[in-house]
Amino acid sequence: MNIFEEYIKKITQLIEKNKNLLQLNELKNFQGVTVELPPTYFNFDLSCNIALILGKRNGVNPKDLAEKMKKLINEELKDFKEVEVAGPGFINLRFSQGSIVNIINKILKNKRDYGKRISNNKYNIEFVSANPTGPMHVGHCRGAIYGDVLANLLKFNGNKVIKEYYINDYGSQIKNFVKSVFLRIRELKYKEKFKPEKDLYPGDYIIEISKKIIYSNKGLKFENFEESFNLLKDESLKHSMNLIKSDLKKLGIAHDHFFSETKLVEKKLVDKAVDYLKDKNYVIEGYLDPPKGEISKEWKQTKRLIFKSTLFGDDTDRAIKKDDGSWTYFANDLGYHMDKVERKFERLINVLGADHTGYIKRLKAAVGALSENKVKLDCKVCQLVKLFKNGKPFKMSKRAGEFISAQDLLNEVNKDSIRFMMLNRSNDVELDFDFDKVLEKSKDNPVFYVQYCFARISSLFRIIKKDLNEEFFLNENEFSLNENETKILRKIFEWPKIIEIASSKYEPHRIPYYLFDLATLFHSYWSKGNEDHSLKFINNGKIKNKETLTIIVLTAVVIQRGMDILGVSLPDKM
Repeated sequence: MNIFEEYIKKITQLIEKNKNLLQLNELKNFQGVTVELPPTYFNFDLSCNIALILGKRNGVNPKDLAEKMKKLINEELKDFKEVEVAGPGFINLRFSQGSIVNIINKILKNKRDYGKRISNNKYNIEFVSANPTGPMHVGHCRGAIYGDVLANLLKFNGNKVIKEYYINDYGSQIKNFVKSVFLRIRELKYKEKFKPEKDLYPGDYIIEISKKIIYSNKGLKFENFEESFNLLKDESLKHSMNLIKSDLKKLGIAHDHFFSETKLVEKKLVDKAVDYLKDKNYVIEGYLDPPKGEISKEWKQTKRLIFKSTLFGDDTDRAIKKDDGSWTYFANDLGYHMDKVERKFERLINVLGADHTGYIKRLKAAVGALSENKVKLDCKVCQLVKLFKNGKPFKMSKRAGEFISAQDLLNEVNKDSIRFMMLNRSNDVELDFDFDKVLEKSKDNPVFYVQYCFARISSLFRIIKKDLNEEFFLNENEFSLNENETKILRKIFEWPKIIEIASSKYEPHRIPYYLFDLATLFHSYWSKGNEDHSLKFINNGKIKNKETLTIIVLTAVVIQRGMDILGVSLPDKM
């Protein structure tokens, strides 16, 4: 149930029916009309801007129009006990007692689905896709958690979601990774000292992978790198991906599908995509414009295969073959995304690292061309994570072997804290992750504060010997809320709107923000009971009244739904 959607529908239908009476000629499908929570100082449940929007659109005074609408609402909608015109023409509405009871009972009847925004799309969310050259580092964790929680959010709304990992197991970085393993094997078997070179991977995890390969291939001598390459590549990638999957599992993440770039090349999916685009005249042989700025003496115009990505919103057309005739990295993207299109996904979401921002327009152009604009691709960039401990920054470098791994992070703080805090800011801004604050048991640690709210509610139910999951219903005669309960209830009414915005904008960070605000209201009410005996929830082992019990139940319901989506546990004791 979403009261904002319900009442925008009721109000617009009322205005549509009475548009002649109101002397309105231009409605434009009520575009821009909203129903929101008003600022708390108004002490109303809803606020609608319809008089402002239609007043401007029809050249009439919004405040005068709002007064006429107020009269109509009072006469024909019996859901409100007070209607007020505020400011330049906002219409504020306060529910009648019967309406509030009715809304609460509807929520309680379908509490497991409260906030759900019914949808039935087929999504592919590609996230993490870290190069399989070692364990995950902290920089990957943010995108991993963002992608996983976004998938949970879309599934909550009824969508089918495939969580996909693109294994970048082809190219020069893989050859360097395998060579690093080979040299470590030579060091372990034949005492040949490992000499770090520019593009090699010197981390200790390479030694562990090498030991496992030696143990499972005892008969092999590994004398020649080229002759050993294929076996070493398979074995090295297997162990590296096991490290990554293990890290993901500890973070509560499991992908549905792993897509290998090597398999993409072997199956000639790039050729297939290029042939398709040639038939559409979106790929041609031609010349690219010279690079912007000063042209170097080495640059020369070369005829090559070009994807006409500017036809689909890109800034420039893109070469899909290098000077040596091999495919560009982007050409492989064409093959991969054609495969996604052919798998009949309606929506594609790619979660990218901060260094991939420049790829977004060409990727969107590729999907537009490959699907004739029938499939929509959204790219969400997760900015960098800055780690702090004891007031000092941590730095990472995967090639130098000095990076902070996901396992290092998990050794310091638990999965719940990592998942919650990685979403504590919007994905498009940098995130400061302070180990010390995440370990605090205070309001400064949001995940603790929300979990503690649920633990307190659980303790109340143990005291009154009731099950939080049993059915609760109100009747109008027993209904009366104090100021604190009204604030909490209005926040609970906002939950479906949070789900709506978080889902439509792919902004799951709105959920931890909201849960923290709700927990803050509950803790504040709890604390007031220590100062004012009349505000205590329990007297002589019994709950004060059924209305208070219901508000507590609703708070628990929303926290459970929110933390389920975040993949964060809710202990009943802390």
